[in-house]
Amino acid sequence: VQIAFLKELKVPDRQNHRAQLLQWLDSEQARRKKKLEKAFDSETAAELRKRLQRVQGEIQFDGIDCLKLAHKRLPDPGTTPLSEKMLHTCRVEAKKARYLAELAPESAESKHFIDELKKAQDAIGEWHDIMKLKERAEQLFGGVSDSALVSVLQNISRAKFRRATSALITAINEISQSRKAPQSVSSRKSSGRVISTSTDRHS
Repeated sequence: VQIAFLKELKVPDRQNHRAQLLQWLDSEQARRKKKLEKAFDSETAAELRKRLQRVQGEIQFDGIDCLKLAHKRLPDPGTTPLSEKMLHTCRVEAKKARYLAELAPESAESKHFIDELKKAQDAIGEWHDIMKLKERAEQLFGGVSDSALVSVLQNISRAKFRRATSALITAINEISQSRKAPQSVSSRKSSGRVISTSTDRHS
């Protein structure tokens, strides 16, 4: 993702920093791929797949409301502006909440929960990728006064951060409101039954 973004980024590069960062990312990607291939040969991968399938068949969720647990796991951004550290924490908690929701039986509510969180996670993921790219560029080339590339990445990172925080808050509000709506309807119906019963008695 970072490599694709950097290749498409249009920025004056007299210092050749963009090309250098691309070269570093390519070499890092190759190193990780080699390490992964060494750790997971075909025999190891096949054995791991068998174990996962066996465990999946043994998992039971009887009496456990995974969607309810997912709602409880939702991060609470609060009313104060989010910092980068707080947004990262919310990102982790939102991921756990989504995993729980995906274990729940399929329903309109669970689908809405997952879809809304996915939109927020996509926005947060975009910010996180650019933020990590900016940090690497700073380590290689210095601060905004030392590198035009770092300056551009910082501006993009800030814009992505604002979009990500907005997406997270919107998603949590949407999920919370959709959960309250059916309960409100249920409460009104219940109240209506009580009133009509009371009226019947008087008549």
